[in-house]
Amino acid sequence: MIPGPIEFEQEVLNAMATPTPSHVDPNFIQTFSNCLQQLKQVCQTKNGQAFIVAGTGTFAMDMAAANLTKQGDKVLVISTGYFGLRYAEILKRYGAQVDILESEIGEIVPLETIEEQLKNNDYKLLTFTHVDTSTGVLNNAKAIGELGIQYNVCTILDGVCSVAGEEIQQDAWGIDVVLTASQKAIGVPPGLALLTVSEKAMAIFNQRESPVANYYADWSNWLPIMKAYENLQPSYFGTPPVNLIIALEKSLEIILNEGLQQRFTRHKENAKQIREALKNAGLTMIPKREEICANTLSAPYYPEGKDASILKTIKEQGVILAGGLLPELKSKYFRIGHMGSTQQAEVDKVIAAIEFALNH
Repeated sequence: MIPGPIEFEQEVLNAMATPTPSHVDPNFIQTFSNCLQQLKQVCQTKNGQAFIVAGTGTFAMDMAAANLTKQGDKVLVISTGYFGLRYAEILKRYGAQVDILESEIGEIVPLETIEEQLKNNDYKLLTFTHVDTSTGVLNNAKAIGELGIQYNVCTILDGVCSVAGEEIQQDAWGIDVVLTASQKAIGVPPGLALLTVSEKAMAIFNQRESPVANYYADWSNWLPIMKAYENLQPSYFGTPPVNLIIALEKSLEIILNEGLQQRFTRHKENAKQIREALKNAGLTMIPKREEICANTLSAPYYPEGKDASILKTIKEQGVILAGGLLPELKSKYFRIGHMGSTQQAEVDKVIAAIEFALNH
C-alpha cells in the first residue's frame, strides 16, 4: 500500500510474462495502436496526441518541458510539494525563466493568486502537480485549466499520481498536456512514460525554430513512430519496451471496462474510508482541508509519541506503507497508497494494521 509501484492485477502480470515479440510483429503493432487509443480515452481527449515511451514519470515531465520550452520562455510553476519544485528545476535546464507559486504545506495555491500572476505576466506555460505524491494534496485541475484558456497559456498537468485515479477531462477542461507513469493508478510495472498532448501544444512544438535540447525526448523523433503505430505500420526510433506495452494494453482494458466514473468513485470512497479511520484514530492529515485531499494516497502525520517505527509494526501485519518524502517533514509523517486495483479487502486490512500498530 505504497504510492507506487502499486500492487498489480494478476492479468496484467500474466500479460507482461508473454514471450517477448519483435517490436514490428503485426500483433504487437496492433497492441501498441490499441494502447495509444485507450490512453486518450482514459485522459478523455479525442484529438490529443498520445506518446508511450520507455521512461519514468520524471522523464514524462522532462519530455513535455524539453519540447515546449526554449531559452528565455516564461513559465509559471504551481507547487504543492516536492514534485512541483522538481518541475521548476527541469524547466530551468532548458533555459526557461521560471516563476514559482508555492503553497504552504498542506494547502493549494489560491486560484485568485494564480490568476493575478497570469494577469500581470505573459507566460508561455503553466505547470501544476494534480496530486503531489509528497503531500497528498489535490489541485483543482478543472479550474486551473479554465485559467489557462482564459489567459492563453499552455497548461501541463503532472498526473503521475492521478491519471486513472482522479477525474481528468483533458479536452473539456482545456488541459494541454497530461503526463503520467505506468506504476501508479495506470496499474503497470515501472518503465513507461505516458503523455497526451493537445493540438494547441503540438502547434507550439511545431512552431519551434530551435532544436529540442534533448535528443531522446525530442518529439521530432517520436511523433512519426506514434503515428505509424496508430496507422498499424511498423516503425523504429528506439526499441519500445514491448512487454510493458503488452501489459499496458491489458491494464487500460481493465480500467475502461470498469468505467472511468465508477473507477473515480471507487477511489473516492476508498480514500474517504481510510481518512475517516485515521481521523478516528487521532491522526491528522497533511492536507488541511477535506476537499484538497487526494483520492489516490493519504499522508497522515504520526500521532504524538509515535514515529517511523510503527511502519515496521504495520509491515509485520502484512501491510507495507511508505515513509515521508517532503524533506522538511520527512520524519513526521507517512504515506498510504490506495490507487489502481485497491478494493475493500485491502482498505480493511490497511486500517486494521494501522490501528494495531497505534495500540501496541
